[in-house]
Amino acid sequence: MKNALITGVTGQDGSYLAEFLLEKGYTVYGLRRRTSTPNYENVQHIKDRIRWISGDLTDLASLIEAVRSADPDEVYNLAAQSFVASSWPQPLATGQMTALSVTNMLEAVRIAKPGARFYQASSSEMFGKVVETPQKETTPFYPRSPYGVAKVYGHWITVNYRESFGMFACSGILFNHESPRRGLEFVTRKVSDGVARIKLGLANELRMGNLDALRDWGFAGDYVKAMWLMLQQDEPDDYVIATGEMHSVRELLEIAFSYVGLDYRDYVVIDPEFVRPAEVDLLLGDCSKAKEKLGWSLDVGFRELVHMMVDADLKRVKAEQNMQYA
Repeated sequence: MKNALITGVTGQDGSYLAEFLLEKGYTVYGLRRRTSTPNYENVQHIKDRIRWISGDLTDLASLIEAVRSADPDEVYNLAAQSFVASSWPQPLATGQMTALSVTNMLEAVRIAKPGARFYQASSSEMFGKVVETPQKETTPFYPRSPYGVAKVYGHWITVNYRESFGMFACSGILFNHESPRRGLEFVTRKVSDGVARIKLGLANELRMGNLDALRDWGFAGDYVKAMWLMLQQDEPDDYVIATGEMHSVRELLEIAFSYVGLDYRDYVVIDPEFVRPAEVDLLLGDCSKAKEKLGWSLDVGFRELVHMMVDADLKRVKAEQNMQYA
């Protein structure tokens, strides 16, 4: 039986990964920072099966102790300040939590369990103002946000530890991956939640930014399988994980609203507040390397993903309504 340590285990990706590893018989350790109101919503159904360890990504000593306690065969570093829009008003915090924290985790593993296999959550936002389409592992980075810059640092420090210390360290360059567990601040979940509220009569508009931005959207549950596959290979390497399909925010709106019998043009209001200072116009991933070397494949398509998210938010908002009037 293998041990796995996951940072960011209560987030979208962490919760799906924890489920996946538990099903494979792993003992799963989850790193949690001490807070007055911890949020276990995404892992409530498996909370008692996760072994919890306290640690802070900005505190190397606590991470060394966490790695020693978990004695992991595999470490998945998923925790970060991951909302791109927040990285402009919070650039220093983003640098600490999304960039320097990666060095802390790598150093903790190097000191406490150098034989552990390490996964770093890189991001398609590193490509930013893309210099070629589609983007693959060799495409130069051109980040367009403090978040993207921080992710580039985390990516290259992982490569550096692999090459400097011989660590089995991989980066997964994941393109946008969504689910009903995605935070409400992210555009896909903002749309599915907005559609549910409008359909149920709780709202009459949805304020959006750039509808022409193009993204490569997949299902988070499919993407965590790729993370695991990377750490099962004979040699460490970096991989783009994507669908190879591109969709606009406008198309996302059209599919989500039409699913409940509505026309998005009757409800969507363009608000300059939601336009990025430096926009990433399009992202499209070439995942041929992952398909060939990892044997990775997708199970959930874009339309199915959008419908899944709308269904989940309709169910959640209805339950909230029932509790309110109970």
